[in-house]
Amino acid sequence: MTNGPRRAGVILAAGKGSRMRSVRPKVMRTLLGEPMLQYVINAMTPLFRDIYIIGGYGLDSLRERWPRADFIEQKEQLGTGHALACALPVLNEAAIARVFVINGDTPLVDSSLIEDFLSRAGTLDIAFATLSLADPASFGRVVRTGENSWAIIEAKDYDFAKYGQPTGEINAGMYEFGLNALNELLPLLKNDNKSGEYYLTDLIRLGQEKGYSVAPIPCGSNPSLMGVNSPAELAAMEDLLRAKINADLMDKGVCLHSPATVSISPAAVIEPGAEISGPCEIYGDSRIGSDAVVESFCQLRDSIIHSFALIRSFSHLEGCEVMGGAIVGPYARLRPRAKICENARVGNFVELKKTRLGPGSKANHLTYLGDSVIGENVNIGAGTITCNYDGRDKFETIIEDGAFIGSDTALVAPVTVGKNSVIGAGSVITKSVPPDSLGIERNRQKILPRRKTR
Repeated sequence: MTNGPRRAGVILAAGKGSRMRSVRPKVMRTLLGEPMLQYVINAMTPLFRDIYIIGGYGLDSLRERWPRADFIEQKEQLGTGHALACALPVLNEAAIARVFVINGDTPLVDSSLIEDFLSRAGTLDIAFATLSLADPASFGRVVRTGENSWAIIEAKDYDFAKYGQPTGEINAGMYEFGLNALNELLPLLKNDNKSGEYYLTDLIRLGQEKGYSVAPIPCGSNPSLMGVNSPAELAAMEDLLRAKINADLMDKGVCLHSPATVSISPAAVIEPGAEISGPCEIYGDSRIGSDAVVESFCQLRDSIIHSFALIRSFSHLEGCEVMGGAIVGPYARLRPRAKICENARVGNFVELKKTRLGPGSKANHLTYLGDSVIGENVNIGAGTITCNYDGRDKFETIIEDGAFIGSDTALVAPVTVGKNSVIGAGSVITKSVPPDSLGIERNRQKILPRRKTR
């Protein structure tokens, strides 16, 4: 949003999230393979030129995950109000006029929801989003203290005798403030509550006392604004996100079998006509082309599957590329920088790493190929391994077009097998084999009398 006063987005991500029972920051917990915080960043990026993330607990891990983000440190976790106060000097220096604030544990929020909230907030000095729930649970309660006055009372501080039965209207954790209001009100926050923290929500009451324009922005019962505070809530959010992503994909022509068991990252791109069977997991920046087939019990991460490729059941692919007409699996493992070319075959219990398997080539079973370049129409026999690591360095194996590698062969890199050459089964090849040659390394077979036993 480039029109109007300069806005900044602030994400509150400093908390540990003790109910998650993890040493990781809460916002690092994942849904469909992506951290919660990533979803919030994605939603805000189209709307704000300036985005600041307030981190505290586990800040180093956040900086490592998002090295280009603008972080503001909250050295002591003294509450959400204190967190925003830590950002105030940066906001003033950047000449920000209006500040949008959202919790980092709201992974279902999207750009359109934020844009609608900002539009409805208009020029209010303080606007805050509310939800209406049948059960307010542990969320902050919105209390109407007069005809046009409100307060937000945290659940642990809620006094039934004073405020009566909760209405079900809760704080959704999304706000917009004029910077002038923040400069005056943040220093007035106190921590005289059961948590001993400085609550951001107290700005609602303080703003009205100081004569600022304050109003709630009702958002119905939209689950997209719900925060995550426990593993159970995380699982529920993931189910909602999975259903939404899969429904969108099927509307666009992707065929999902047992869609409730198919998990697809929002970062993945699945073309219409692709066919995926659950259970299946597709994470990261994966791409699956039209008419490609991914069978059940597969996991793909940051991998490209071109049109008309087939990934058979129980295969695990990461950071690799499979070209059209290729068949992978079942029970195959493709590690980073593996490339399976057109019409190539990777069979059961075959592992490739940093290896190019050329067009029409086959490695059908029980094989490891690492740091290798394999040409066209090569046959790799069962039990073949490329010995690419000597304990200190890694070396490359080259197998040229049309070569035939017999079963139970060890190719000790660096080594080249020339075009149309044959390697005899059971060989340990330590020297390069010229084109059109037979490479074989075996001791002479001995037959000795069997030792008799008593």
